[in-house]
Amino acid sequence: MKLDPSIRDQMLSAIPNLRAFAYSLCGNGDRADDLVQETLMRAIDKIDHFTPGTNLNAWLFTILRNHFRSEFRKRKREVEDVDGKHADRLVSQPNQVGRVEFEELREALATLPESQREALILVGASGFSYEEAAEISGCAVGTVKSRVNRARARLAEMLSVEVGDFTSDQQMRAMIGEAAG
Repeated sequence: MKLDPSIRDQMLSAIPNLRAFAYSLCGNGDRADDLVQETLMRAIDKIDHFTPGTNLNAWLFTILRNHFRSEFRKRKREVEDVDGKHADRLVSQPNQVGRVEFEELREALATLPESQREALILVGASGFSYEEAAEISGCAVGTVKSRVNRARARLAEMLSVEVGDFTSDQQMRAMIGEAAG
């Protein structure tokens, strides 16, 4: 796309004022130059949105201000970590461990009697109350509590964990954790 020469000239003549405005926003010459450059690139990219005969300077200043505000909001969420100490404190568990735990849990669940597995999944994984699970299963609340308790105990035994232990997987904790009354 070829830029109209008169618009190009107007853009070039706006650069000193854009730079001054950018500097007033950020207080840094290099950053101001980057803002102006990005503004001009965006303006050229979106020139078909500009209505000829309207105020090009106002349009450019609006692009610059909006870009600055977007960058400012983005930078507020970022953490400066010059020496890398913050990054060293961030720990992320590898996906492989979660996948292995999930597969072990899935296999262990498959060995449970159907009634225990159903009760455990309704209460532990789906978040239904014991009363709701009893209604869904068509049995007494005490029966659901008993099935969930036996299923959790059996899973804890098969997976070699304590019933109250915490693991890295929230659903697994819910399914094998102690019954909450």
